[in-house]
Amino acid sequence: MTTTPPSSAFTSAFAAVDLGATSGRVIVGRVGPDNLDLTEVHRFPNTPVRLPDGLRWDTLALFQGVLDGLREAARRGGVASIGVDTWAVDYGLLDTDGALLGHPYHYRDDRTDAAAASVWARVGPEELYGITGLQHLPFNTVFQLASARGTAQQDAARTLLLIPDLLIHWLTGSVGAEETNASTTGLFDARTGTWSKDLMKRLSLDPVLFPALRAPGEPAGTVLPHVAAYTGLDPRTPVTTVASHDTASAVAAVPATEPGFAYISCGTWSLAGLELDAPVLSEASRAANFTNERGIDGTIRYLRNIMGMWLLEECRRTWEKENLPTHIPTLLADAARAEAFASLVDPDAPEFLATGDMPTRIRDYCALTGQRVPGSQGAIVRCILESLALAHRRALRQAAELADRDISRIHLVGGGSRNDLLCQLTADATGLPVVAGPTEATALGNILVQARAAGLVGDLAAMRRLTAATQHLRHYTPRGDTTAWEKAAARLDSAPRNP
Repeated sequence: MTTTPPSSAFTSAFAAVDLGATSGRVIVGRVGPDNLDLTEVHRFPNTPVRLPDGLRWDTLALFQGVLDGLREAARRGGVASIGVDTWAVDYGLLDTDGALLGHPYHYRDDRTDAAAASVWARVGPEELYGITGLQHLPFNTVFQLASARGTAQQDAARTLLLIPDLLIHWLTGSVGAEETNASTTGLFDARTGTWSKDLMKRLSLDPVLFPALRAPGEPAGTVLPHVAAYTGLDPRTPVTTVASHDTASAVAAVPATEPGFAYISCGTWSLAGLELDAPVLSEASRAANFTNERGIDGTIRYLRNIMGMWLLEECRRTWEKENLPTHIPTLLADAARAEAFASLVDPDAPEFLATGDMPTRIRDYCALTGQRVPGSQGAIVRCILESLALAHRRALRQAAELADRDISRIHLVGGGSRNDLLCQLTADATGLPVVAGPTEATALGNILVQARAAGLVGDLAAMRRLTAATQHLRHYTPRGDTTAWEKAAARLDSAPRNP
């Protein structure tokens, strides 16, 4: 974050509600003609709860965290607007009275394991991709809904709200569906930018469940009286629709000032891809499992979801239980000294999706593929980071080929941009320069869209110029040639999976 200049340099303050898979934050951004400053005013845990029927999000605790954060934002001064972004695909169901029907399921719950087959029996995978352009992931909203078909909860539902839209509903009372998040559901037409009502009907889903779409920058309402009373916000405080899918907000804040860039939004997931003007819906694109999701201003985020820093964070949770070191700088220093390419994994292998003992699963994967089993923490971390760099390399090369684009540099944003070793390994693996930062890209994109709606920032290019001019960025140059990486990639691709 930048150092805060005198308050006279700013014109307005905006509150970004930014929820990730492990924590939520409320961040206040102060925006002026040549200034963009962030202050985190409140952070709270996002701890899912396993109930008898599955893994659920504790949305009431999350909303309380949001309210407490907005109260602290109001205490620190006037708030011109509020914007909400979260992860994608998960949703809450409301009944006829607008009450929430149970806590929303967590996308890592295993109830969707067999759901794709029931969807494909009605709409084949090729046709589904031709409509939605969406990467196949077992937890896509369309598969979650298929797994819940016939349940009392789904039968009683009258409105479906994705998580950021649910929080906005609780803040304002309004109902809507923000389009960047809607595009992740598997029920959104990638060509027209609208809900696919025909697809919904073929899957026995009532189109009435799905609210009207909102675009980033549109007003979503003002805070409800009890929200204003609790937080101290002015009752007229607006909630502005932002790019509510956190990756869409992060991409909006990529500090690219020239064409030819690729991006990696690196946190729990690594989202690696390109920004396009139109979707790529070819069979080759489907076979490569690329997604076409909506960005701001009608852009397309053409990318692949890669299991990102989740692998390291799950390792750290296990090591903490075992009273082993979990300090990130120490782990990275040990990884930097570990032997290169000793062990590699496919980060997207299904055994890495669920919560649990990640170090054991990584060792088991290496054993099954006939590789050296990493013995130390440093060796495991080296394995994770080199495997992620290889996954970044593969995804960006395929994206460039499928979209017929050249890439001149990579912008790596999000929490992973703090990881010097990962940034350097990504540069080495791809043979391309990497610009790392900003770390808080998601909150920045959220705030910039609010500021643009208020008339303080210009178009997308102007938003990115302001980010580039005001945020701390680090630069990584590729070291040596990519021969060793090519050999490592070939070895991983050809490794047998022994039963």
